[in-house]
Amino acid sequence: MRTGATAVAVSYQIDPELAPVLELLPRADLSDPVAARRLIADLVASMAVDVDESGLDIDDRLVPGPTGAPEVGVRLYRPTAVPGPVPALFYIHGGGFVTGSVDTEHAGAVALAASLRVVVVSVEYRLAPEHPFPAGIEDCYCGLLWLAEHAGELGVDPDRVALYGQSAGGGLAAALALVARDRGGPPLCFQFLGIPELDDRLETPSMRAFTDTPLWNRPSAELSWRYYLGEDPGEVSPYAAPARAEDLAGLPPAYVSTMEFDPIRDEGILYALRLLQAGVPAELHSFPGTFHGSSLVASAAVSRRVNAEQLAVLRRALRIGGTP
Repeated sequence: MRTGATAVAVSYQIDPELAPVLELLPRADLSDPVAARRLIADLVASMAVDVDESGLDIDDRLVPGPTGAPEVGVRLYRPTAVPGPVPALFYIHGGGFVTGSVDTEHAGAVALAASLRVVVVSVEYRLAPEHPFPAGIEDCYCGLLWLAEHAGELGVDPDRVALYGQSAGGGLAAALALVARDRGGPPLCFQFLGIPELDDRLETPSMRAFTDTPLWNRPSAELSWRYYLGEDPGEVSPYAAPARAEDLAGLPPAYVSTMEFDPIRDEGILYALRLLQAGVPAELHSFPGTFHGSSLVASAAVSRRVNAEQLAVLRRALRIGGTP
């Protein structure tokens, strides 16, 4: 496994604006989940300074959880002085099913709510390995049910509710779309699947090739799925690994993004292709010279493209006035 950032950059031809930061990035290591959570929280805290929350009402709530399980935390972001009802994004954080929280994703949720002037509901689902599948997806479903049931109170248009997730959050968003379809609702207008983690089988060419890429690599993926599924998962449910779903028909329209030097690149591309083959409108964009999480380098031109496209895609999907 390569240890030098320069070797990685040369080997993978990382975008020149991204390559200089490689040596500053933490190595992907989930071998100690508690330490990994602390590292991610510290990294995000160092980057998310002076988050502008003006124009938003933000509060934390507890909503009913799965039967026999604790309540589920959600953080609610509502734009002020905006005539309703407005669209809503159900926001699922990333972190390999093991790390991440509503706090680590706070800046991103604020940016979406403020830029789009929509309600954002960010869900605090239980993490593996302490809480393996199906804890996380069932918590997400309970949060989505709460959003749908309280749409009127929240000033949300129930016909314009979309899922949003990045990385493991993208995988959970894809799984949640399957769950909602199979359980008869709530209705969803869109699923935004950013660099989604979808396939536990780890057999794609990108997964086999990218063993030492920045921020995420095959060893990280192996641990992520082992923690999430448990040591002896048996037959893996498509609600855990959406790439295993045999039928993708009837799902909401989707946007899928992937990064060139990311082990989960190919599973995202293949999932988008299968959505199209199932008659689901799907847009796919694979960004060159990038790696998993490279959009953290917000000043790079390719990251600006990623973020601008994200907003444009969501404006179209949520039918927000003034869409370019």
